[in-house]
Amino acid sequence: MLNREDALSILKDSGCSEEVIEHCITVADLALEIAMFLKSSGKEPDFQLVELGAILHDIGRAISHDIDHAFVGAKIATDKGIHPKIREIIKRHIGAGLTREKARILGLPEDDYMPNTLEQKIVAHADNLVMGRERVAIEKSIDKMKKKGIDDKDIERVRTLAKEIGFE
Repeated sequence: MLNREDALSILKDSGCSEEVIEHCITVADLALEIAMFLKSSGKEPDFQLVELGAILHDIGRAISHDIDHAFVGAKIATDKGIHPKIREIIKRHIGAGLTREKARILGLPEDDYMPNTLEQKIVAHADNLVMGRERVAIEKSIDKMKKKGIDDKDIERVRTLAKEIGFE
């Protein structure tokens, strides 16, 4: 599997801006902190998978800054031969995931974009707690989602994920 430096090189080589790369580093650092917190409570996250998935979660922003960046990122990861577990983190990191129905409404290929594994949930939650390079409380993130017009069902999934992870 890749290491941190390899993943950062992939972001750069794919055309991600320095701002996106800095965001990904911040998310990765926070995701590792969350993984350590969960390990102390008896869970067994895969730290390497968390780190690499978090670093690469926004690779799709090399091409799109729209909601489809997760789908685009998963395609880039596939094309680059990135491990399927990392590709699934990239695909499922938006908010607290997207249902098949929501994906269809948004014009994405109808698929399951919901985080299922512990590692997918950690990265999604860490991403929800980072705006740019700034770590924020979940309520600040939710306020921003509301301003963007994110619907109540999606916001409730973000809150549920935050409660499940138990880290703010």
